[in-house]
Amino acid sequence: MTRVPKVQEIVAGIFGKSPSKGVNPDEAVAMGAALQGGILRGDVKELLLLDVTPLSLGIETLGGIFTRLIGRNTTIPVFSTAADNQTQVGIKVLQGEREMASDNKLLGEFDLVGIPPAPRGMPQIEVTFDIDANGIVTVSAKDKATAKEQQITIRSSGGLSEDEIEKMVREAEQFAQKDQERKALIDIKNSADTTIYSVEKSLNEYREKIPSEIAKEIEDAVADLRKAMGGDNVDDIKSKLDAANKAVSKIGEHMSKGSSGGGDGASGGGSQGGDQTPEADYEEVKK
Repeated sequence: MTRVPKVQEIVAGIFGKSPSKGVNPDEAVAMGAALQGGILRGDVKELLLLDVTPLSLGIETLGGIFTRLIGRNTTIPVFSTAADNQTQVGIKVLQGEREMASDNKLLGEFDLVGIPPAPRGMPQIEVTFDIDANGIVTVSAKDKATAKEQQITIRSSGGLSEDEIEKMVREAEQFAQKDQERKALIDIKNSADTTIYSVEKSLNEYREKIPSEIAKEIEDAVADLRKAMGGDNVDDIKSKLDAANKAVSKIGEHMSKGSSGGGDGASGGGSQGGDQTPEADYEEVKK
């Protein structure tokens, strides 16, 4: 809906109710840019954008009951590549209760090939698990860009005795804290690796447009982060990760100051011109 008050008044008079004043597209873009800027600057640290199911999914059962199968806000299982120009990915199917893949039982594996070369993180690979009443599991992986798909059917997804299952559950409980610590370390290292990739890409793109001291600060922050990744101190990696994000945010700050500075200069010139500005405008229209 327009922001012009008079138009809003006319619309309200015609339809007898106030016009819809939802989110304006330009404001939505600005809000998104502000959030992304906050993430890069390090001010927003707990925001992760994921594709999720907006509402619960399920089926109708006896008596008209809605039986939920997938809860709302469940992350859609879409994955991507880990390296530039990666043309295939290996899919390993496991079962178990541990956080680390090596501590669970491998059921089978297959490769999804023919992925078009692209920067890491760009391809979207959709993974689907289908299990029937007999315990037969079909796992498929599909590249959303090319629709190429590979799948594997596992007919003996169980294959474990009751004692073996109980043992795996007990081990999961016994090593829960240790597994969580290992997972946290790997997660932060993965996040740091992704950040380094993004920071270096931004630096290469804007190097010629920023002062050398900003470029040097970013390079030093990346070097410190790489060094921290060689260790196992989660807090140290987090600290260096925050420093790298803050350093790269200075690219945006510098570019923003440059553009706003140009705008201020133009408006300043108009104000100094005083009464001359309307005359110039009048003459231009007259031509």
